[in-house]
This record gives sequence, structure tokens and C-alpha cells, in this order.
Amino acid sequence: MRIVTLDEAVATLKSGDRLYVHGGSATPHVLIDGMVVLRDDLRGVEVVHMHTNGPAPYVAPEMEGRFRHNALFIGPNVRRAIEEGRADYTPVFLSEIPSLFAPGGPLPLDVAFIQVTPPDEHGRCSLGVSVDCALAAASHAKTVVAQVNRQMPRTSGHSLSLDDIDLAIEIDEPLPESEHEAPGPEATAIGGHVAGLIEDGATLQMGIGAIPAAVLNALTGHRDLGVHTEMFTEALLPLLRSGVVNGARKTINAGKTVSAFVVGNRELYGYLDRNERIALRPVDYTNNVDVIAAHDRMVAINSALSVDLTGQVVADSIGPRFYSGIGGQVDFIRGAARSRGGLPIIALPSTAKGGTLSRICPDLISGSGVVTTRGDVHWVVTEFGARNLFGKTIRERASMLIEIAHPAFREGLHESAGKLGYLGRRAN
Repeated sequence: MRIVTLDEAVATLKSGDRLYVHGGSATPHVLIDGMVVLRDDLRGVEVVHMHTNGPAPYVAPEMEGRFRHNALFIGPNVRRAIEEGRADYTPVFLSEIPSLFAPGGPLPLDVAFIQVTPPDEHGRCSLGVSVDCALAAASHAKTVVAQVNRQMPRTSGHSLSLDDIDLAIEIDEPLPESEHEAPGPEATAIGGHVAGLIEDGATLQMGIGAIPAAVLNALTGHRDLGVHTEMFTEALLPLLRSGVVNGARKTINAGKTVSAFVVGNRELYGYLDRNERIALRPVDYTNNVDVIAAHDRMVAINSALSVDLTGQVVADSIGPRFYSGIGGQVDFIRGAARSRGGLPIIALPSTAKGGTLSRICPDLISGSGVVTTRGDVHWVVTEFGARNLFGKTIRERASMLIEIAHPAFREGLHESAGKLGYLGRRAN
């Protein structure tokens, strides 16, 4: 690793290169800003990443022709550029992203911009709060440029040697913090229903948002829970500190909370620093279906935009408009389904748009993409209850889903289900 100036660091980029940018709270904003400001000569650079926290100046309209973003998961900061056709979206399971960068993969990397800790006494750097696909990017990119940050928490479960990094700049800046939605009445009700399904000793996967936070809030009376997930936020901290989450009964990685990345606040980052009970691993491990399934009582809690009456789950698009990404939902739904005593759960509010639209719908909006198929779906939970669709007929599924739809829409859903023939003889 050679310490250089910002000018020297971004000078490694060439027109036509494919650049990986470290994501989440590890987004290397100094390198990004340097690239945009100092390299106005660049043309046709493809910028590849999952979601990033903070500004994404390379997707601004005036950057067209200089940079084009390729999203492996669509975050709010790039959504408009994708909607307007100024950026691209590659649908992919989270577990398979590292294979995109590997030799012979479809997205070989010329340069990787990453953010790491200073080297320890053994000359090893940590990727801190975001290992996910950054480890693969750093392993396979032709040139690795690191933003070495004294304020990046050192996390266990992975490391890079100084030989893995070609160029580096040194900074001392706090990581971006994320504000997460507090659970309201609907999310709290959903959290209670989900928590009621979870046994002591279970291992959890959860995402980000009000519903996962509500589930965690409802688990304070449980015992010996574990965590094997792709990500978590500061909503997990009370359970970690109280010992409710201790990993004591985990089938593998006992005593460890395992994740691929973490987003949250300064309190969470401080908790992670040099905490050997937390292990951050790459997504081809955390999201590997076989690894997930090896956990007994694996509980996968994932969200959705809508579910139709046959059990098809829409999670990455609103009609033809791409909204987020496939992410790790299918990895964990399938892994939990194969786990001994596992619970694959889709949790969603019953309505959208201020209660004017039912998320439980007779059929999908034209152009909607199915992330979790009707063959993969098991538990569906709204604020009105939980139903297990696995092994149920279409007729049974339609009836069960109508039972947990918002009461204002149940009559209309029943009528539509009859016309579609889902409740027996097709209505005229």
C-alpha cells in the first residue's frame, strides 16, 4: 500500500474503466468527490455498487457521458437517474454479486474505491462496517484504491493485507449516519405477530426499516436468540446489550452475531469497534443458502411492496418502475425454508398511499417483477395477522390473504378472487 495524494489516487482511473465503489456507511466520499471534481477528462466510466449512503454526484444529469452508474441494488440517491434512463440496474441475488467480479465473471473490475481502517500490528486492514461484496471487489479489481479512515470501526471476520491495496489516501472523518423510521402502530402490530412466531434459541435475519425494528422491540422477553443476517442497524443494540441476542444456541458460529454490512449511528459504530462477538463476512457466505439452512430455527424476516392472492411477492419494483433490488430476500427465504424449524416470513403493511391502496391485491400491477415466487412463499404477515401459505391451494391462499388484508378492502378482494376463479367456480 502506497500513501498518495487525492490527485494521485484518482489519477489511476481511465476513460472506459469499470469502477467499484464501496457501499453503505463505508462509501468513500473523499475519493468520489475527487473523481468528480478533479477528473473532468474522464469519459464512459461505469460506476458499479450496491446502495451507498450520502450523495452520488456521478449520477447528476450534467455527468452524463462522463459516468454511468450500474446499480446492483437501487438506493434513494440513484433512483431518479435509473427512472430517467441515465443509469442502469442489474438484477442479481445478493449472494451472487461476488461472482460478477471474479475471473470470467460478467463484470470484471478495473478499479475499486474502498474505505478501510488503518493497518493493525500485523499489517492487516479491516473493511469496517461493510464487507458484503467489497471483499470480492478488492480481491479481483486490477487496482485497489483505499480511503484509510482513522474513524472506521475495526470489525472481525475478514481482513485485507497491505499487499491487497495499491494506493491509499489518509483521512480522519466520521462515517455517515442513517436515520431510521420509528415503528408506528401498523409496524408495531406486525412486529408483535412476527415475534409471536419466534421461539427461544432461534437465529434471525432482518433488514432495515420500521418493521424489522418493531420485531426487535417485541423480542425483549425472548432468550438465547442468534443473528445471521446480511445487515442490521442500531435497532439490534438493546437485544445485544441485554443478552437476549447472545448466539448461545446457534448451530454454527455460536456466540457470534454474523452480518455482511451494518448501517446506523455513531453509537452502533462504537459498539462494533474491536468487538469480537460481531463478525462481518462477505455476502457469498452470509447469503449462501446452504449456510443459512445449516442454522436450526432460522427466521428470515423480509419486506414486500405487494403480494397477490396466489402468494407472488413483489419487492423490487412498482409496476415497471424499478424501486430497490432483489437483494438477499430469496437467499434467506429459501435458506430458512430448508432450515430445521425455520420460518421464512414476508411482512408488510396491509395498505399503501395513506390507506388508499391495498398491498394484498388480486393480481399484480402490469410490469411488476416477482422476487419471491408463489412456490417459495411461506408466512405472510400484516398488522391483521399471520398466515402460512406453504402447502396451501390457490383457493386456500386467497381466503387466507383476504383475512389479513385491511378490512376496507376485503369485500373487493373477495369479489375479485371470485371473478378470477380463485375461490372455486369462476364468478360471472
